[in-house]
Amino acid sequence: MARRRRKWTDGEAELRITPGPGTDPGPGPGKEPDPATPPVRLEIAASYRARTRGLLGRTGIEGAMLLTPATSVHTFRMRFPIDVAHLDRDLRVLAVRTMPPNRLGLPRLRSRHVLEAEAGSFAAWNLRPGTVLTLAPAPSRPAGPGPRTAR
Repeated sequence: MARRRRKWTDGEAELRITPGPGTDPGPGPGKEPDPATPPVRLEIAASYRARTRGLLGRTGIEGAMLLTPATSVHTFRMRFPIDVAHLDRDLRVLAVRTMPPNRLGLPRLRSRHVLEAEAGSFAAWNLRPGTVLTLAPAPSRPAGPGPRTAR
């Protein structure tokens, strides 16, 4: 069966976390989003410019950032440690690690996307290898300050 490739664009979405095989989904079939984990605000960086900028210059992030396509990341010139999850083409988590500032991550085989969030977020969201992520359109947000940046 031929796979249909998703066309990624920069923007926002809502991230929903679904327990995968090998994880403890609790009651139910294990194919539904985890009710204990609320949806997470997600920034999508699909263009070369957005991926290059990433989280540089920020003092934190509300939610997470998806870099696509990407197989590895670095934390040079970053101001805070981050959680990094390597995802396959089906948005299944392959590996999770926490990276302090000024480190270079090795490329991960089969990785097509990288999810980044502030350190400790993935543990709070119960995100681990085998977890499946789904995206939903971002709800409309009231006008307000944008991403936190340093001045």
